[in-house]
Amino acid sequence: MDAFFASVEQRDDPGLRGRPVAVGGSSRRGVVAAASYEARAFGVHSAMPSVVAARRCPDLVFVKPRFDVYRAVSGQIRDIFLSFTPLVEPLSLDEAYLDVTEPLTGPPSATLLARRIKAMILEDTGLTASAGVSFNKFLAKVASAARKPDGLTVITPGEADAFLSALPVERFFGVGPATARRMHEAGIRTGLDVRARTEDDMARLFGKAGRWWHRAAYGTDERPVRTDRVRKSIGAERTFFEDLVSPGDMLLKIEALCDEVGRRLGSRDIGAHTVTLKIRRHDFHTCTRSMTLAEPARSAAMLLRAARKLLLDGEGPPPEPVRLLGVTASRLVFPDDPDAMVQLSLPLGDQVENQARTGA
Repeated sequence: MDAFFASVEQRDDPGLRGRPVAVGGSSRRGVVAAASYEARAFGVHSAMPSVVAARRCPDLVFVKPRFDVYRAVSGQIRDIFLSFTPLVEPLSLDEAYLDVTEPLTGPPSATLLARRIKAMILEDTGLTASAGVSFNKFLAKVASAARKPDGLTVITPGEADAFLSALPVERFFGVGPATARRMHEAGIRTGLDVRARTEDDMARLFGKAGRWWHRAAYGTDERPVRTDRVRKSIGAERTFFEDLVSPGDMLLKIEALCDEVGRRLGSRDIGAHTVTLKIRRHDFHTCTRSMTLAEPARSAAMLLRAARKLLLDGEGPPPEPVRLLGVTASRLVFPDDPDAMVQLSLPLGDQVENQARTGA
């Protein structure tokens, strides 16, 4: 979808159409969740602090998010997808992969199907979408962003080699600004530059992702469209209006976050072997501290015991004021997983298998 949250707001409020709109909080601690194309022209983008966005675009209009509305519209769009194929893999509320090798209806052409789907989305929701069509996920995803908004880009097998050779590394899926800078420093700016390196060389420089990008540069991506994506983590985080200074205040906020994550685990009867505490200082420096447990955490109390140790032990509480805290439960254990049967009697101190800290 094109600027999904912002486009929904412009659709529902005619007074916002044609104006720069940011979905998110307008306070000095607010963050932009989505920006309209009019706002993007000023350099406003998602995850940007609201004060920075307002500075870049003085006429920016902030709108509070309405996630219930976005979810409802997403459901409409998903129903359209499912009318053409059962092989739909959602990536988020506004994006999905579709395998239309054998469509349920319509012409036996992915390009024509994409046009029909785009038209149905516009007719049913009043919103525009951009589509990418190709023979694998990587190319289809890159193509979907090539001509936004309201775009349709097709990459055939015969066109893939030239397309990938010229593709800037910034447009490779998973390459963020920091990784792109590292690639540029290594003399890697396009897909052709990636190919000039060996797969082992890319792995040495960028880990497992380097191997993936090397294969993608050759158009190799054999991942199927999966309709049963398993959630890998459950988390919550908060940005605070006032910086937190004392460990006591931090623990109070962490307790509330653990309550939220614990409720979500309990509602699905899920456990978590790893608990991660995210700390963002007032200067935006962010670090994470993680603990892996032998017994999966299944309640807010178990999460809090782990998160408390992560805050107070080892490096101890951050010496700088804190603007954001987050708690994430990962390495999830589902009810039908054999690991769910681990014994439940070990004290927390004996459950700690390892404890790692990484800064970012």
